[in-house]
Amino acid sequence: MTDSVRVTLEGDDESTSVRVYGNEGDVSTDDATFRFSVGGGDDGDTDDADGPSADDVTDCDDPRRIAALADIPTDGTLRCEARSGNRGTELILRRTGDDVTAWRNSCPHEPDVRLDPGSGAIVRDEQLVCHKHGARFECGDGVCTAGPCRGDALDAIAVAIRDGSVYLTDDRFESCRRLDEPAA
Repeated sequence: MTDSVRVTLEGDDESTSVRVYGNEGDVSTDDATFRFSVGGGDDGDTDDADGPSADDVTDCDDPRRIAALADIPTDGTLRCEARSGNRGTELILRRTGDDVTAWRNSCPHEPDVRLDPGSGAIVRDEQLVCHKHGARFECGDGVCTAGPCRGDALDAIAVAIRDGSVYLTDDRFESCRRLDEPAA
């Protein structure tokens, strides 16, 4: 399977949504695990050529380089995907001056709802706004200040700026790529 599949798993206390590459894998929450195998017929061996490798997910030599700092919007967000093995997690980046913050692209109230559905997240008064529920999140720490998930926080993804570029530094992931297609 070369395309990704979005898998959402909801447990009693947690919900997680990831993109999965390859023909088999698993997705877990605190109290549940979903394991799958697509295609069947083999004895469980996986072929690493089934999906894109970490080397294929970026155009530069460093798979952790996401984008130039100048490409990260100050009035919206940039969608990306962080990878760990055959699992992808969608995230959003937002720039404030020379600082960049990243979060999982998911509303804590309803994890299937993306804050940035593809055209940039809504940003009002320095807060991200969920387009479905109206929940408002501080752009600094991701804490919800209004809405159905008040007091919850967005899942932060660690990034750093080096030499004018933004890099993924979160140890949960091996690589990251932009989900938009920048002009060559």
